[in-house]
Amino acid sequence: MDRTMKRLILLALMTFNCTLVSADTLTLKAGHPESYVVKKGDTLWDISATFLSDPWKWPRLWDVNPQIANPHLIYPGDQLTLVFIDGQPRLVRNGTGEGKPHIRKTPEGRVIAKSNAVPAVDLALIQNYLVQNRVVDADWFAKQPMVLAGESPSRHHVVGDVIYIDSELPLNQKLGMYERGRDFFNKQTGEALGQEAILASTGQVIESGKVSKVKLLSNYRETKAGFRALPMEDEALMSAYFTPKPAELKTPATVLAIESKMREAGKLNVVYLDKGTQDGVEPGEVFSIYRDGEEIVINNDGQPVPTTERTAYDNVVASLSSDRAIKMPDIYHGKLLVFKVFDKASLGLIVSTERSVRVDDKLIAPDSLAFRGE
Repeated sequence: MDRTMKRLILLALMTFNCTLVSADTLTLKAGHPESYVVKKGDTLWDISATFLSDPWKWPRLWDVNPQIANPHLIYPGDQLTLVFIDGQPRLVRNGTGEGKPHIRKTPEGRVIAKSNAVPAVDLALIQNYLVQNRVVDADWFAKQPMVLAGESPSRHHVVGDVIYIDSELPLNQKLGMYERGRDFFNKQTGEALGQEAILASTGQVIESGKVSKVKLLSNYRETKAGFRALPMEDEALMSAYFTPKPAELKTPATVLAIESKMREAGKLNVVYLDKGTQDGVEPGEVFSIYRDGEEIVINNDGQPVPTTERTAYDNVVASLSSDRAIKMPDIYHGKLLVFKVFDKASLGLIVSTERSVRVDDKLIAPDSLAFRGE
């Protein structure tokens, strides 16, 4: 290999390495503070967004940090200081090594329950807006134990009532009573995505037999005969906290349905997605929500005609001539946090909106900016 070729290869490698370093560098937000005192209700996402231009990279702000070996155990009142380690910004907790330590005149200790540690996204802040519904195989759901009746002559059963289930169930087993909901299908392929199972109540088996007795411990709606009893297993529950991260789907997901069955959804409403674990979706992933841009047709007079004013002739022109039909850019509507994932579908909470969200809205990997509209 001649000297010129070696120089070219060396130059290419240096350029490639520099590109990788640049792409992997954390960029601090203009006007960022030098330190921060953790407040009650803070999340790691909130704190990182105070310092970073690109909050999706927040785990790296806490990475390789002996002072904060477990960032989920940062407590209100802790003072965090921004330092540079190997040229990269890092947050350290004062009083444990690097950074400006707290000055204490007398020895003192602090006892705080682990439940007070700052999580990535505190479930307590959003749990009132979440639902414990499930998306299950329709045939499987139809074969599950069924509510027959109750000790009360009423057809509607609530907390404290004892109901009868047509199956011999393990004593003390905890159950969820689910109402059959909607059947979900992929609108593009027609594939069945699952059966909506709506949680009505929870209960515990107090007597086991051919017909078991279950005492209702909580209810979200009245329980009726015909509802199905499903074990409250781990996959039916949710994590105590979520670590926000950008979704990485190669093909867009769509809003499959609105949990409340309303025509439009807004901030803190729950929606179903048409993607699940089989597609690589995980709890904590964040999607940007977009509405398809309008298709404008140029009529014979050279004037643009919006969709709402198009005639049958304009529709024919739009289908035959790509030059006469121009698609407008997709419109940003907000962001969504996935909190429960099933085989072929997921549940997500709308965490920010600039416009209302509807069924069939597009869900794509978000850009590197913080939530817009907040």
